[in-house]
Amino acid sequence: MTTTPADLTDLRPRRQILDRAFRGTTLLAGALILIILVLIAYTVTNKSLPVFRSEGFEFFTERRWAPNKEIYGALSFIYGTAITALLAVAISVPVSLGIALFTTQVAPLRMKKWLVSLTDLVAVVPSVVFGLWGIIFLAPKLLGVYKHVSAWFHGWPILGDIFGRTGAGRTFMTAGLILSVMITPIITSISREVIETCPQTDRDGALALGATRWEMITGAVLPHSMSGIVGAVMLGLGRAMGETIAVALVIGSSPNITANLFSSGDSLPSVIAFQWGEATTEIKRSALIAMGLTLFLITIVINLLATAVVNRATKRVQGT
Repeated sequence: MTTTPADLTDLRPRRQILDRAFRGTTLLAGALILIILVLIAYTVTNKSLPVFRSEGFEFFTERRWAPNKEIYGALSFIYGTAITALLAVAISVPVSLGIALFTTQVAPLRMKKWLVSLTDLVAVVPSVVFGLWGIIFLAPKLLGVYKHVSAWFHGWPILGDIFGRTGAGRTFMTAGLILSVMITPIITSISREVIETCPQTDRDGALALGATRWEMITGAVLPHSMSGIVGAVMLGLGRAMGETIAVALVIGSSPNITANLFSSGDSLPSVIAFQWGEATTEIKRSALIAMGLTLFLITIVINLLATAVVNRATKRVQGT
């Protein structure tokens, strides 16, 4: 018994049309992202020109912010943004990685489901809720802790300056703690998904060779997942640098450059949010927009560095 092959001649033109339509749609979607970024950069840069004409490069190096004296300097706010974001990452990364490893390598299936659900639940909490929790509950509680730590390290070299005297709970450290809580679910979720892509054969092979569970994690799981974990950390860093309301409520709103983490400060997003309604002059609006441009450029640089680090880690893992 023989069968006659189906005639697919009539379907080929239709498939080609659908394939071209799909290719064009995806190309348009990819180009749309680039177009939006270019338009944002052009608009923000154009609106920032008045303050650049007035202040020049000193806009980035001047630490004073005095609109009543026509002095516009963003250095204090750049410092506050950087220090709070770095504090958040330094606190969050070990916790996030520990949660991700426990969830994927240690926790039983039932506990894993609960941990994943709780992590995702924390990720969707609005930032203003974290800010209110920080200013109402956390900041007053931490004031006493800050005073004890400051008294303990008083007179020490370096540490005495980092953990200096404080008179309020709204500080760089408080903002960093709030941000660390906010970015932990992001880093944890991405790291968990990346770790789970490690082949089970690699894990079983390491255990079969006599490795302990910790040796299996450090020798097989982490090297395979390192590029994705680095990307997760950079994504969390970008989120921390761009956070507005939560930081504005707990950082203290005081332009300040100091090594003392228990001192009040300010950040680029919070200044833009709080002072935009009071910007009645063109030069002040331009200065605030220039701060947004500065933050935009910083995030682009961070993403480029993250891409470079991820690519290098991937090549190292692949042995190329």
